[in-house]
Amino acid sequence: MATTAPAPENFESAVTELEAIVREMESGDLPLERALECYQRGVGLLKFCQHMLAQAEDRVRILEGDALQPLPPEDEAHP
Repeated sequence: MATTAPAPENFESAVTELEAIVREMESGDLPLERALECYQRGVGLLKFCQHMLAQAEDRVRILEGDALQPLPPEDEAHP
C-alpha cells in the first residue's frame, strides 16, 4: 500500500522537489512503478504550487484594491 507523501513546507520547497522529480524522470532510467510514483507526487506538488500562487494573487488583488491591469500583449508592449 502506498503512503501519502507529506505536504511541502512552502512554495519554494515544493518547486525544489518538483524540479528534482523532473530531473529524475527525464533521466529515463526509472522502472515503471517508480515513474508512476514520481508522476503522482509531481501532480500533487504542481497542484500545491498552483494553489499557493492563486492565494498570492488574491492577496495582491486585495492589497491593490483590484487596480491591477493585465499586461498588453508582447507585440503591443514595444512599439
